[in-house]
Amino acid sequence: MKSKKLNIPLALSLFLVIVSCGNNEQKQATAEAPPAPFPVAQIQPKTVTGYQEYPTTIEGIVNSGVRAKTSGYIQNVLVDEGEKVRKGQVLFKLETQSLNQDAGAAEARINVAQVEVDKLIPLVEKNIISPVQLETAKANLAQAKANYSSIAASIGYATVKSPVDGYVGAIKFREGSLVSPSDPTPLTTVSDISKVYAFFSLNEKQYLDFLQKAEGKNLEEKLANFPDVQLILANGSTYSEKGKIQTSSGQINQNTGTVSFRAIFDNPNQLLTNGNSGKIQIPTVYENAIVIPQGATYEQQGNIMVFKLTENNKASSTLLKIKANIENLYVVESGLDSKDKIVVSGVGKLKNDMTIAPQEVSFDSIVKPIKPLFQ
Repeated sequence: MKSKKLNIPLALSLFLVIVSCGNNEQKQATAEAPPAPFPVAQIQPKTVTGYQEYPTTIEGIVNSGVRAKTSGYIQNVLVDEGEKVRKGQVLFKLETQSLNQDAGAAEARINVAQVEVDKLIPLVEKNIISPVQLETAKANLAQAKANYSSIAASIGYATVKSPVDGYVGAIKFREGSLVSPSDPTPLTTVSDISKVYAFFSLNEKQYLDFLQKAEGKNLEEKLANFPDVQLILANGSTYSEKGKIQTSSGQINQNTGTVSFRAIFDNPNQLLTNGNSGKIQIPTVYENAIVIPQGATYEQQGNIMVFKLTENNKASSTLLKIKANIENLYVVESGLDSKDKIVVSGVGKLKNDMTIAPQEVSFDSIVKPIKPLFQ
């Protein structure tokens, strides 16, 4: 019995020695584990261009509604939709049969009035009748001529001509349609689309940013100095011609809270026409800016963070203030400078003040996908 009691303390001592040795070995192994490698890059300032997009509608520089100046039935439609026409070219002809009859009657009244005047002239010269009678006859002759001129003008109006050079739009009326000057819908629209206008709007904040960033003493100078803009078409492609902002209303619409702008684009191939839609891209150039790939950052409570390499190869969590978001880049307003190195990937595995084994990589290599943004 005594020998069994003596073995219990001995076994316990041996167990504690073994456990202690195991812990020491584990601590030693942990202490000796090398820091994990992470790629880091030296910040290099870049000049990048960002774009803000605004919905736009397209119109030709001239859009002239063609309307009938007299009532009548359309006798002939002499053009087709989309056809290029010249100023003064005949587009429609209205039926003029009744007008021709009226013109004949009016011409006859002129002849009668002229005969009356001719008859009275010698009688007045011989003092046989009062000059008042002659003046009355002359007035009747003038009225007859005016009536004929009005009818003749209506006959002329029955030939509807293009008011401008351009392209014929949709033709709303065809042969046999009764038209009149009071019709709310024009016969067609002739548009000059050698150049086109792109109309878009900025809200109040965007407009103030525009005024503050554009060079010039007044709105006219700011518009003149503003860089060219791009047009993104409805199919997502970029229009080949650059545009220029021409005018702005300069006033905030109380109903919409926006300020309207108009840009102009050359349209040599008539690719654009009335009613096209798209997006205006307004460029903003950030010169020698601190830019980093978004993949090198992470979010913490709504803030953009990055790990900056500090002394002793420690990764220090740093809060960034972002100026702009361009493609997969952040343009940094504060939090980094050109002397800093940042961890460019694997940030989800890092903790603040964690020691790492930095692996130097080229800054250009981590921003290669957005190289076209650089100037």
